[in-house]
Amino acid sequence: MNHTPSAAAPERSTPGTASAAPPPKFSRKSAMAVLVCWLLVVFDGYDLIVYGTVQSALISDTGWGLTKATAGTVGSMAFAGMMIGAVFAGRMADTWGRRRTILGCSVLFSVFTILCAFAPNAYVFGALRLLAGIGLGGLVPSANALVAELVPAKWRSTIATLMMSGVPIGGSLAALVGIPLIPAFGWPVMFLVAVLALAVVIPLGLRYLPETLPPAGTRTGPAAPESGRAGFGSLLRAPYLGVSVLYAVATLVTLFAWYGLGTWLPNLMQLAGYNLGSALTFALALNLGAVVGSVATAWAGTRFGPVPTAVAAATVAALALLVLVTGPPVTVVYLMLVLAGVGTHGTQCLVIAAVASHYPAHLRGTALGWALGVGRIGAVAAPQAGGLLLAAGLGVNSNFLAFAGAAAAAALLLLAVGAKTIRTTSTPVGVNNV
Repeated sequence: MNHTPSAAAPERSTPGTASAAPPPKFSRKSAMAVLVCWLLVVFDGYDLIVYGTVQSALISDTGWGLTKATAGTVGSMAFAGMMIGAVFAGRMADTWGRRRTILGCSVLFSVFTILCAFAPNAYVFGALRLLAGIGLGGLVPSANALVAELVPAKWRSTIATLMMSGVPIGGSLAALVGIPLIPAFGWPVMFLVAVLALAVVIPLGLRYLPETLPPAGTRTGPAAPESGRAGFGSLLRAPYLGVSVLYAVATLVTLFAWYGLGTWLPNLMQLAGYNLGSALTFALALNLGAVVGSVATAWAGTRFGPVPTAVAAATVAALALLVLVTGPPVTVVYLMLVLAGVGTHGTQCLVIAAVASHYPAHLRGTALGWALGVGRIGAVAAPQAGGLLLAAGLGVNSNFLAFAGAAAAAALLLLAVGAKTIRTTSTPVGVNNV
C-alpha cells in the first residue's frame, strides 16, 4: 500500500513500516523539555541574526579589509555550516538519539560563537562562523524531532510552529542588545552573549531533556526492513520523493528571503540614510513581525492546515517587500517589515510543522534534516547575493526585489505541495505515488 499522509494530518502507519508508539501523556517534565528546546532555539536565532547587527562594524572598524561583497561571503559561512549540520544531525538524531545530538550541537555553536569575539582576522572569523554554523544547523531539526515525540499528535503542528518563534525572538534580542552595546563596547561583546547558553541553558538540557531512540526495528542496518530504514534513501523514493523535493526547494527559497533580510537589513537601511540605531530598530521590526508570525501561523495552521497557511504567508511577504521598493514613508516601512517578518519566518515555521506531521516517526528527524539541509543552500546564497547586488551598483532595492521574488517562489512551490497532497490522498490504494 503506497499512501502519502496529508501534511496536516497526524501520522499513520502503513503495512511494513514500523511506527513509534503514541507519545506519553504530556507531563510537567515533557513541558520542561519543550521549554529547554525552545530556549536553545532562541540562542540559535540570536546567533544567526547577530552577524547582521555587527556587519557594518566589521567593515568599518576592524581593519580586516572587508568590502560589501566579502562581508557577504563571511556572512555565508555560518549558513554553509548550518547546511552541513542540518543534514547530518537530523540523521544522527534518528540513529543515536535526540538528546545527545541536541546537547552536542548546542555546545558546538556556543563555544565557537564565543571564540568569534577573539578572531584576529576575517579568515579566522569566517572559519569560526562555519564551525558554529554546524551546531546551529543541527539543533533545529533535532529539537523539533524530539518535541514532536513529546507532545500529543493533535498539537504537534502547533507546537512545532511555536517552537520556531525562538528564532525571531533571538534575533530581536540581538537587535535590542546591539543598540546600546555595540557603540559602548564594540562588536566582540555581541558574541560573548553565547556564554549564557553554556552556563544556563545547556545545564537545564542535561537535567530535563529525555533520551529517545528510534523504535526497535527502525534503525538503519543490514537487517532492517527496507520500508523501516531511517535514511535519506527512504525520502527519495515512493511514496515520498515528490513531496520531499518540493519541501526542500520551498525551504531553500524561504530561507533565502528570511536570512537575506536578517543578514543585510541593518546595512541596507544605513545605506538608505538611516543611522545605526534606526537601522537596528528596522531589524527589530522584522524580527518582532516574525515572532507575531510564529503565533499567528500556529493558530492559522491548526485551523486551515500548515500548507495553505504557508502559501498565504509567503504571498504576504512577497507583497510587503515589493511595497518597500516604492520608497514609502517611514511608518509604512516599519509596517511592511513587520509583515515581511510575519510572512517569511511564518512560512518556514509552517513548512517545518508540515514536514514533522507528514513523515512517520522513524523518518521525522531525517526528513527535517533533509528539508533544512537543502534549504540552507538558500541561506548560504542570500548573504552572497545581497553583497554582489550592492557591489554591482544595483542599489538597496535590488535586494528587496530578490527577496520578494524568493517569497513568491515559495508560495508557488507550496501550492504544488498542496496539489500533490490532495492528489495522492485521493489516489486508489495500490497506485504508486511519487
